[in-house]
Amino acid sequence: MSGLDVLFLAVGLLTAGSALLSVLASQVLHAALWLVVTLAGLAGCYLVLGAELVGLVQLLVYVGAVVVLILFALMLTRSGGVPVVTGRGQRGGAALVAAGTTILLGGTLVASAGWGAVEVAGPTSTEVAEGVLGVFVWPFELLSALLLLALVAAVAIARAPVGGLDRASDRVGAGATPAGEDAS
Repeated sequence: MSGLDVLFLAVGLLTAGSALLSVLASQVLHAALWLVVTLAGLAGCYLVLGAELVGLVQLLVYVGAVVVLILFALMLTRSGGVPVVTGRGQRGGAALVAAGTTILLGGTLVASAGWGAVEVAGPTSTEVAEGVLGVFVWPFELLSALLLLALVAAVAIARAPVGGLDRASDRVGAGATPAGEDAS
């Protein structure tokens, strides 16, 4: 085994372990954080295999965008601490369905795959990178600025105080009494 094989095995085991922890996490926030580790590990697998562009796109798109969106949604809805309520039977049934689906799809893919040489039909990763970072760099940057502006605006709108009550302790049912009522 070469050094790259050992590195790929280590990153693959880390990715598989964090994926398992993401699925088995009892809180949604913990599952989202383990998902970050899983997707970053998958990008590491791509990098070890020599697919640098795919690995970096994995980091930018999934770790940098999708997971941040999930974390923002959890923070804005304040539902990160809510435990997932499932019984043992539900988890076991879900595990059986997932294992069966994986075996069925994996077997179908392996049986139908042609194991010969594959011709490259499209542009290389270098040509794609030159297009995105050369000719189309300004539309790419303007789009990223627009998305950032939309994200900041969404956070500002979602976090605006409603009726002057912004802290959880000021809300009805959180230890405070409604306006006009005595605490006695």
